[in-house]
This record gives sequence, C-alpha cells and structure tokens, in this order.
Amino acid sequence: MRPPVAPPGWSRWLVPPAALAVHLSIGQAYAWSVFKPAVEDALHVSGTQSALPFQLAIVMLGLSAAFGGTLVERNGPRWAMSVALICFSSGFLISALGAGLEQFWLIVLGYGFVGGIGLGIGYISPVSTLIKWFPDRPGMATGIAIMGFGGGALIASPWSAQMLESFGSGNGGLELAFLVHGVVYAVFMSLGVLLIRVPGGAPSGARDGAAARPVPTGPQVSANQAIRTPQFWCLWVVLCMNVTAGIGILEKAAPMITDFFQDSSTPVTASAAAGFVALLSAANMAGRIGWSSTSDLIGRKNVYRLYLGAGAVMYLLIALWGDTSKPLFVLCALVILSFYGGGFATVPAYLKDLFGTYQVGAIHGRLLTAWSTAGVLGPLIVNRIADSQESAGKHGASLYGLSLTIMIGLLVVGFVANELVRPVHARHHHVPAPRESADDAAATARDQQQSS
Repeated sequence: MRPPVAPPGWSRWLVPPAALAVHLSIGQAYAWSVFKPAVEDALHVSGTQSALPFQLAIVMLGLSAAFGGTLVERNGPRWAMSVALICFSSGFLISALGAGLEQFWLIVLGYGFVGGIGLGIGYISPVSTLIKWFPDRPGMATGIAIMGFGGGALIASPWSAQMLESFGSGNGGLELAFLVHGVVYAVFMSLGVLLIRVPGGAPSGARDGAAARPVPTGPQVSANQAIRTPQFWCLWVVLCMNVTAGIGILEKAAPMITDFFQDSSTPVTASAAAGFVALLSAANMAGRIGWSSTSDLIGRKNVYRLYLGAGAVMYLLIALWGDTSKPLFVLCALVILSFYGGGFATVPAYLKDLFGTYQVGAIHGRLLTAWSTAGVLGPLIVNRIADSQESAGKHGASLYGLSLTIMIGLLVVGFVANELVRPVHARHHHVPAPRESADDAAATARDQQQSS
C-alpha cells in the first residue's frame, strides 16, 4: 500500500487525530485487568493463568515492533495502521470464539498472539510520521502519539466494566463483550487509516527553517552498531525495570485494590475498581506528555533518576502503609503509573540524544524488546506470588508484600543502569558513504524545491 502524500495546504494538525484513533484503540490492553475476574470465573483459571493473554500481547508488541519496524518504514503508516486494525480486531473475535467454546487457549491465541502483533505494529505506525510532520516539535509529536496509547484504558476500562455488567460475566457475556470490542475498535481505527498522510514537502505550519528532512547533527549510529554499545543495553535495563514496576500494578490493578481494602469498613466495589483502572490510565497518559516535556528542560538522565528513584519510594509507601489509607494507595499508584508512561515517551528522545537520528526508529523498535521482557516479568511476579501467598492462607494486602519488595529492588537496578549511561564512543559513529551523502543532499534539495 503506497503511503498517501498530503496535497498542498494539508494541515498537519489532522495527523495527530489519526494517530490517536489507533493508539486510543490499542491502548485497551491496559484495561485487561477488568476482564481478569470474568475470565477466571467463566473459564476456571487462576490469576497467574488469566494474565497470560496480557503477557503474550506485550511480548508480541515488543517483537513485532522490533522486527516489523523496517516494513513499517518501507510501506508507510497507512499500511501499518491497516495491519494493526486487522490483527487487533481479529484478536478480539478469536477471543470471543474462545469464550463461547470455553477454550482459554483461544483467548491466549487471539488477544495475546494475534492482537499483540496489532499492538506492536500499531504502536510504531504513526510515530515517525508525526516526527516528519512536526520537525520543529519532535518531542511534542512523540508525546502525542504515545500519550494516546496510555489513555486507551481511560475509555476501555469503564466501558468494558459496564459491558460485562450488562451482558453478564459468564461465558455468554464474555463472548459478547469480546465481539463488540472487536467490531467497535475496527470502525474507530479505520478513521486513522483513512486520515493519515505523509508530508510531500515542508509541513504547512512548521516554524521557519524547519525542513521536512532535517539534516542530521551530532553522533549518528546505525541500529546494528547501537546494539553493540553498552549504552543501548544500559537503556534496555532501565526501560525493562521501569516497565516491570509499572506493568505489575497495571495488569492486576482492579483485583489488587480490592484485596488491599477487603477488610476495611468500606470495601472497594467492582465499579470503583474499574474507576481506579481508569485513573491509572489517566496518570499513564498524562505522564507520557508531561514528564517527556519535562525531560526537555532537565535532561533525560535526570528525569529517569526521578522515575526510578521516586518510583521506589512510592512502592515502599504502598508496602508499609498502603492498606491503611485509600488516598495514599491511590496517590502512590498514580505517581508510579505516571513514571511508567513517562518512561515510554522519554526513551525515543534519550535514544536520539545518544545515537542521533540516523536509524533511531529501528533502534527504538529493538529497544522495545525490553517491554516484551517486562510484560512477562511484571505480571508473573505479582500474580505468581499472590497465588502462592493465597495458597499459604494469607489474604488482603499480605498477598503483595513480597512482590512490592521485589519491585523496589528492580527499580534500584534500573537506577544504577541509568547512572552508567555515558556518551557513545566515536568508534561507533556512522560515517555515510559518498553515494549515501549525495542521495540525502538530493532528497533534501528536492523537498525544499517542492515547498517553494
């Protein structure tokens, strides 16, 4: 599918809504915890097992982003968004079949494997296009795209909870809920597919001097060379630890807040738990644009010090006093999830600072394998320990004490890895071949001629 080129005078402000149509849809993944109790009751699986669809979806997100990044750049954003639409919606339809047939493996296959591919391709589909449309505001453009993914559960959480309440949480209700999700998201994502365009010249509305193809400055490192540097692997550890800490809460958010206050005078209802998930999504969404913008002022390394250091403190407060105060529990969780979202939005700029713009998209895709790893680690730690503690006769907040301690340790590891990041040595810098330099210069001149 040939990338559609915007006609002269096309407003670049029509592109962010196209990106949001896709990212707000695939961001539903963050509302999986709303489905967990219904899946466990209807299909008789444990908390650890019910996390498998979400875990596999995050694994496939990272893998498809890493290995599909080249195809996305080659075929353009409309092709990528179309693939994301087909895979993500099909995942829900396969899950609906699994619920109807009482076959949990079909839900894992549909939501986790097929839907996860849609997540990965959809996640990276608009990012490079937005940066091309906003060469004068690349940080803001990245924040817009990734913010939508974080905000998906803000819509999906109460919507899914209401659907399960209306349809019933049995097999039939779960089947119908999955079916409706698949159809509605297909329609909504199609808006992004139809609206997306790539710039034909200098974007209309860009600041003076901003070109459609900015001239690279500073260090330029290829993707193949980047993975041979210690900086890449330090950032891989940083992202993995930050995501593990956040995703562990996010995947089990609704059951966790219910367990923490089950013995209080005012236990948390199912609708209130769904509202908590929506709040976490809002914090996730706000953190993506708020903290990434802050990193432009205080630097990437400093903002990751905040994510990892203050995040560890938030976990400590939950572990010590989280079950004594709902406001404290909610506030700490919101801060952690804002750091979680901010980490995703800041890492492309961190990579750009270290490796330049030469192949930063491909480097970003490869770094997202850290997300795949964290997508397994976070839910596995929280769910496996909670299941084992429950088998030992414990209940309530005591189900999560050990896992919270582990999260603190992981954040400390990430903090140390961030401190080890240094500028990339000159031996790793990419030196363009004469033909490549000439091609870049010709392309730049052509773009400038089109815009004049």
